[in-house]
Formats: sequence, structure tokens, C-alpha cells
Amino acid sequence: MGIFKQIRYPYFRCFVIDNKLHTLVLICSLIGLHATSQELEPRAMNNLPVNTNFLIGGYGFAHGNILLDPAIPIEDLNSNLHSLFAAYVRSINFFSLSSKIDVFVPFVAGDWSGELEEDNSEISRNGIGDLRLRLSFNYLGSKAMNLSEFSSYKAESISGFSLQIIAPTGNYNSDQLINIGSNRWAFKSQWGFSKNLNKWIIESYIGFWLFTNNNNFLNGNKLAQNPLYTFKVHVIKELPKNIWLAFNIGYGIGGKTEVNGIPRDTEISTARLGVIYAMPIAKKHTLKFAYISGFRFKRGSDFDAVSVSYQYRWNNKVNKRK
Repeated sequence: MGIFKQIRYPYFRCFVIDNKLHTLVLICSLIGLHATSQELEPRAMNNLPVNTNFLIGGYGFAHGNILLDPAIPIEDLNSNLHSLFAAYVRSINFFSLSSKIDVFVPFVAGDWSGELEEDNSEISRNGIGDLRLRLSFNYLGSKAMNLSEFSSYKAESISGFSLQIIAPTGNYNSDQLINIGSNRWAFKSQWGFSKNLNKWIIESYIGFWLFTNNNNFLNGNKLAQNPLYTFKVHVIKELPKNIWLAFNIGYGIGGKTEVNGIPRDTEISTARLGVIYAMPIAKKHTLKFAYISGFRFKRGSDFDAVSVSYQYRWNNKVNKRK
């Protein structure tokens, strides 16, 4: 505990144990989003015509005991987090496979209160969160297609893989225990399988996070974290007029931390339950509403979160040479 007692005011650093549900547009980053949990993102393997683009923006709110960094000894944590987020998604031809690239940036404002070293403390923070980049591709049942080819395509069984990178671009100050940014890199790889059963879609995902060290954690201390493993299942119901409803469940385990090489009792074991409703409001325009509840078995977050997002879609037609 010594490194914490060096701080005159008991600020507590937040490098979020996942906050969100994220359909490229959900809560996305309730704060730096440190892969210490799992996102709930249905339809991640949804096939699209090549050169389809999405612009996405939204708002999310989360309330509860959001344990941001299990290495920090905070008790009775209470958090209120507001997030605005923007994302861009583009479908591409990746070695003849249906693929997507996406970039996501959050802005987060929140306040936290809790007990640290037997002292009560309250703090507020706001700023830009860490940048997220991702490449995903489907290698089974989903080849790259143009608009004309896609019109006759019907998905049956799809399997895909994705790699996501979180870059340490968010606001960070090593003198503070609460930060919007994380000051370290994180990498997530994920494998998924999807089965179309008439108007129902069943998806399952297995993934893991890897983290680099934060060598400037709280005035020059070194924070390290072991891999975090995630498991997710989504049941999606396709409704008339291109409306869809998804029921989601996820579980994350691992992510034990060390401070200056000393292991801490911080192994994460958390679950997430979520519901997502997507409703087109005009051609190329869609609204999405999401609710997620998180609870922990060992370490992690207990919270409720809601979000709403707007999505605009267009396709760049490529003229073939005669």
C-alpha cells in the first residue's frame, strides 16, 4: 500500500474495466476502456458489400460500482460516467475476404466517490479517451462482394477473426490515480462463429487481451497486467423493416495485476448481460438503443449502463474499366 500513501489526496486512477457494449456504436468507452472486461457487440461478423461506409456517433451513461483499476484499494466505489463517441467503419476486400476496418474515439466525463486508505474522496475528470483501431475479416462463408453480387447473397454459417489495438492517446497524468487515458497499449484478438437459423442468428466469440506495461503508473511506479480472456454469446432476432433485437451475455476472467513486480489479489471475474435494439429511421439512417448490466464474481464492476447512437451508411461504387 506504500505507493498510495505517498499521495496527499486519495485520488484513484481509473483505467476502465470495460464499460461497454459496443456495436461499433454503443457505450464504447466509458473511460480509457481498459480491456479488463468484455464488450458486448453482436453482428460483428455481419457481411457487407465492399466499400460500404458508416459514420457513427452516440451518447452513453453508466452508474454503479465501476472498478476501474483492480490494483487500487478502493472500497464502496460509486461512479457516474457520461461518454460521447464517434466512429468510422469501412468494409474492404482483404485478400478476397469480407473485411472491415474501424476507428473509434470517445470523450468521457465522470465523477467518482469512494474510500481509499480509510479516507473518503470525490473526484471528477473529463477528456478524450484512448483511440481504438480494428481489422476484422471473415474467412468462412463470407467472401468479398460488390453491391451487385451481394444482392443475391444469403448468410448461413460464418466464421471470422479480428485484431483490435487501443493506443495510449487519451488524457493521462501520472500524478493522478484517476485518468481518462491508460498510458499503455492493449491488443485484443477474437475468433467468432455465426449461424443463421431463418430469422434468428446465433453468435459465439472467444477472445483475449494482452497489455503492455504502464511504466509511469502513479509517479513512476510500474503496473503490469496478465492476459484477460473473454467469452460471449449473442442471440439476434431479425424483425420486419430491417429492425433487429439482440440478447447478449459475456464473461471475462484473468487480468491479474502487479505493481513493481509485486502480485496483487486482483484476478477479474465478471459477467455482462445486455439488450440492443436497432431501428432504421430512413434509408441509410439507423438508431440503436442499448442497455447493459454488469456484475462480478471476484473482481470487476457492478453497474448499469444505457446508450443511444445514430448511424449513417453509404457505399462508394467502384466503376469497372471496360
